[in-house]
Amino acid sequence: MPDILNEFLFLLQRLNWLSLLDLFLVAMVFFIVLMLVRDTQAMVLLRGAFLLIILMALLTSAVNLPAFSWLVRNTLPALVFAIPVIFAPEIRRGLERIGRAGGGAVVFRSNPAGRLELQKMIKAVVTAVDRLAGRQHGVLIVLQRNESLNEYIQTGVYLNAAVTSELLMQIFYPNTPLHDGAVIIADNRIIAASCVMPLSASGILTRTPDRQMGLRHRAALGISEASDAIAVVVSEETGSISIAQAGRMIRRLDADRLENILIAFYYPGQDKERQAGLFNRLFSRSTHEDRPEE
Repeated sequence: MPDILNEFLFLLQRLNWLSLLDLFLVAMVFFIVLMLVRDTQAMVLLRGAFLLIILMALLTSAVNLPAFSWLVRNTLPALVFAIPVIFAPEIRRGLERIGRAGGGAVVFRSNPAGRLELQKMIKAVVTAVDRLAGRQHGVLIVLQRNESLNEYIQTGVYLNAAVTSELLMQIFYPNTPLHDGAVIIADNRIIAASCVMPLSASGILTRTPDRQMGLRHRAALGISEASDAIAVVVSEETGSISIAQAGRMIRRLDADRLENILIAFYYPGQDKERQAGLFNRLFSRSTHEDRPEE
């Protein structure tokens, strides 16, 4: 232990502005990695790996253990090669998130006709969701934005129909052929129904009350993690409305709040900061308050 303290003091004496910049860059790399894996199962695994490395380093430096030191020296390089395999899904999602950064949202300000169609689509979705929620019918509607959802469209039944509240209500009516799975809306049209969505691997699902969410909510989170799409979901058990985007979920919404959030996502423009603040306020008020849902 005295040797460790002496080495630490020696390093402090040799610090200069270049060394501080070096340390800052290393800290930024670790910060970015932790931000990319937060709220995922990899966070728990990464925490355990860091703790194990620190314990092994302390043991090998504080106590003379030749055999254990040899084992650590030969094991750690193998762990470096194992990290990309262990964290492959998280690395993929993180790179996708970086690629989406700065991509922006769909904007229709310069196209009055497109904006009118978008408003009609949002109104039809909100109306259908509100009515289905009142009847406690399960709903999962995915709204495509910049990223294509073709791979998920191919898992369902192709429709390419106009978005109307009546059609959405008919699709999600219990025991109809298309009520299971998700409806995908793109370019203001219902492209497909009964689509299969990826289930979320988010770490928040391991904590109450979100760990008891049903498949619709997990699918809504999953597609929001895998793309920049917006997912609207209605609980079949309680009839409550939720919306998922970028791996986060806002719950216990009413029709007015749902419409405001959808408009905020599709019309960033000069009101981007105000609308982002709206989403953050709604998100901070809505997490971890609901009963277990499906």
